[in-house]
Amino acid sequence: MAEIKIEKKKPIWPWIALLLIIGALIYYIFVQDHETHTEGSTQIENTSAQ
Repeated sequence: MAEIKIEKKKPIWPWIALLLIIGALIYYIFVQDHETHTEGSTQIENTSAQ
């Protein structure tokens, strides 16, 4: 009788986790607004005539 070699399936969850991490990095880099808006950074324009 001939031997039949059975290979175990490789897990797919590491690839899914890698895609999620890459997607989160792309979202963070391109979508998030990196400017911090604080009360101290408000610019006031001087409109008084001198």
